Amino acid sequence: MSRYDEEAKYDRPKRRTRPRTKDRPAYDDAVTGFVITRDRGRYTCWVGEGDRVVTAMKARQLGRKGVIVGDRVKLDGDASGAEGTLARIVDVLPRETLLRRSADDDDPIERPLVANADQLVIVVAVANPEPRTRLIDRFLVAAYDAGMRPLLCLTKTDLADPDPLLSIYRPLGVESVATRRDGDLGELMEQLRDRTSVLVGHSGVGKSTLVNALVPGTNRAIGVVNDNTGRGRHTSVSALLLRLPQGGWIVDTPGIRSFGLAHVQPDQLINAFGDLAEEARNCPRGCTHSESEPNCALDEAVAEGRVDAERVASFRRLLASREGRDMETA
Repeated sequence: MSRYDEEAKYDRPKRRTRPRTKDRPAYDDAVTGFVITRDRGRYTCWVGEGDRVVTAMKARQLGRKGVIVGDRVKLDGDASGAEGTLARIVDVLPRETLLRRSADDDDPIERPLVANADQLVIVVAVANPEPRTRLIDRFLVAAYDAGMRPLLCLTKTDLADPDPLLSIYRPLGVESVATRRDGDLGELMEQLRDRTSVLVGHSGVGKSTLVNALVPGTNRAIGVVNDNTGRGRHTSVSALLLRLPQGGWIVDTPGIRSFGLAHVQPDQLINAFGDLAEEARNCPRGCTHSESEPNCALDEAVAEGRVDAERVASFRRLLASREGRDMETA
């Protein structure tokens, strides 16, 4: 054997010159599931009508496309749910709704939270800790922006009268339910039946307590309120979607102390209020519908009695909640 032949044995194989195809696999055998939680790059998905729970990872071809709780996805590979198996999420189906927020009001980057939910349950304690109306307003704005039905769920009503808080939101037509410690949850269950609902609220308001009562056996950790600061401690660290025994789903989210709304524009918000949106058609171009606008058609509608003054004032309060100075923080 020549010296050339001897050295050729150790040469790297030549690169293939065949061009890469642009065709993508059809994944005809992929099964459909939806994401119920995420933990360190692994997604737990519910598949089918039974109790099959599948662990999956995101396929490389999805690139930077995010996968969040509530997403309906296509799963390729081993979707049996057997211990030790791992499927791949190869596609995310179109979302019907998307609850999102930004880190603060100056941050242009949107952070998607939950997909395909139709109701936002804003859990508020009437006492211990005291209700934070600015944060409630921000949750309402996020719900209207996402096309979700808002529902106020007042907890700890055995400690204080809920009516003063409810009176603030009556002009907006926001529905509400009241609960108390060890009380009956029948009314709340009816509001949740056959819906996909996201529970939000700052720490200490009793979300995890509600979840444990609504879905027995869940065992979500329950925190306490600090006597000195009046703030709760985060107990839920990740969003989790759970099936309700009476039908429907709930998503328990970590306690939130700030909720940026940089992505929401005034015209998006007013579209959630049909009567006000109709009047706003007469506004001059570029009108923000705020109280400082000199020629806003909402003022004329109030003066002529076509819309209720308290309703317009409440809507403008929601608009003002988008400003950084009104951002509720820890």
